[in-house]
Amino acid sequence: MTSKIKDQKKSNYVKLTPEEANVILHKGTELPFSGKYNEFFEKGIYYCKRCRAALFRSKDKFRSSCGWPSFEDEIKGAIKRVPDSDGVRTEIQCATCHAHLGHVFEGEGLTEKNVRHCVNSISLFFVPQNEKPRAAQAYFAGGCFWGIEYHFQQKKGVVSALSGYMGGYKEKPLYEEVCGGGTGHVETVEVTYNPNKVSYEELARLFFEIHDPTQENGQGPDIGDQYKSVIFYSSEEEKRIAYMLIDLLKQKGYAVQTKVLPASKFWKAEDYHQEYYKKNKKKPYCHFYTKRF
Repeated sequence: MTSKIKDQKKSNYVKLTPEEANVILHKGTELPFSGKYNEFFEKGIYYCKRCRAALFRSKDKFRSSCGWPSFEDEIKGAIKRVPDSDGVRTEIQCATCHAHLGHVFEGEGLTEKNVRHCVNSISLFFVPQNEKPRAAQAYFAGGCFWGIEYHFQQKKGVVSALSGYMGGYKEKPLYEEVCGGGTGHVETVEVTYNPNKVSYEELARLFFEIHDPTQENGQGPDIGDQYKSVIFYSSEEEKRIAYMLIDLLKQKGYAVQTKVLPASKFWKAEDYHQEYYKKNKKKPYCHFYTKRF
């Protein structure tokens, strides 16, 4: 099951050219002063070429004259540091997909923060500040998907919310099969959102406030493994945020039962499940907003 999840996540990675793979997968280094972002200082965000995770902001880029793009800071949680095989340097990787980015150096006195992330241009792609941001997806399960979908559709910054299934082993599961408990799937909502208008943390906080995260193996009158509370994460940052919020709730006295699991294949539910409450002009019967943070 674990290998299947890993394969599904890898299928979402960008297909690399041989030159990109040499650096990103095999830890090569592009020639100094040859990269497209070496002397490039437009405003925007630098993303991982392999998995599209945000890594660096243009405001942290500086001219180091070393031959490679240099950043004095990273987007929090985006970078993983690993001792280099040469025993001297420290490699930096994308924390989400472990793509090789370059190396980090400290104590050079080049900037106020005294840090230089030396990065291969070929490991990055840049999105200008004024360009329309790419939509992102988040996956939440908390009982019947009708109610979860309904509340996320009301949230500013959410582009769409789709009811579906995740976490099981059967291809193309049907509603009757999931309800029967024989597929391992959980009723899940895929939330597509604009990261410039709403953050993942805001969505996760809302999730904990539109269902009862203390109820085990169900929600309201809907009981069963397919109705359990789950956050399916697609990156280490999403995982970190999920556990951080769970810890906050536990500190407040909530006995949280929510599981935090890696995202796998999302199967869209049958059309009659989509926008159920809107179509039937009703309100959720077991999902109510309760402020918890």
